[in-house]
Amino acid sequence: MLRGNIELWLATITCIFIGAGYGLISLWTREIPAAGELIGHTLGIIGFILMLMTEILYSIRKRSRRATLGRMSTWLRFHIYMGLVGPFMVLLHTSWKFNGLAGATTLLTVIIVFSGIIGRYIFTRIPRTLDGIEIEGALSQEALRRGRQFLALWHTVHIPIGMALFISAFIHIGGALYYATFLK
Repeated sequence: MLRGNIELWLATITCIFIGAGYGLISLWTREIPAAGELIGHTLGIIGFILMLMTEILYSIRKRSRRATLGRMSTWLRFHIYMGLVGPFMVLLHTSWKFNGLAGATTLLTVIIVFSGIIGRYIFTRIPRTLDGIEIEGALSQEALRRGRQFLALWHTVHIPIGMALFISAFIHIGGALYYATFLK
């Protein structure tokens, strides 16, 4: 089991600060920052970069067997933290408008975050030592087997949704660049 929930607390605190800044800007300008203006674009770009980092760096570490890249538990915490803060920033980027492809991308973002929360719950149900190594004792063998089955099932849903999210996001970015830059 993971030691503590530090990544959840840090993500919550970070989102509160970002949300407070967003709220102050909204109060100061007396309007919600538009998705296509500086604040909206900044939130969307940084949020998307965090989401890309979440997926790419964690996936690289999972597939690498080299110990010099850090412990998997640390990378999982990084994945969870970035996987909460990035989507929150992307949600703020929407200006609370959910139309067309951008709306579908936002829906996929929300679904992938909830799927990640479910995956974290399943992951923590698998008996582990304090170092995160699965315990394979006689008493925990059935729980370990069921936990692995649920985690495998969860992966078959979570990964394709994530792929659809990133494909949709790249199409959205391409369309936004085309219409906002090339047609002006």
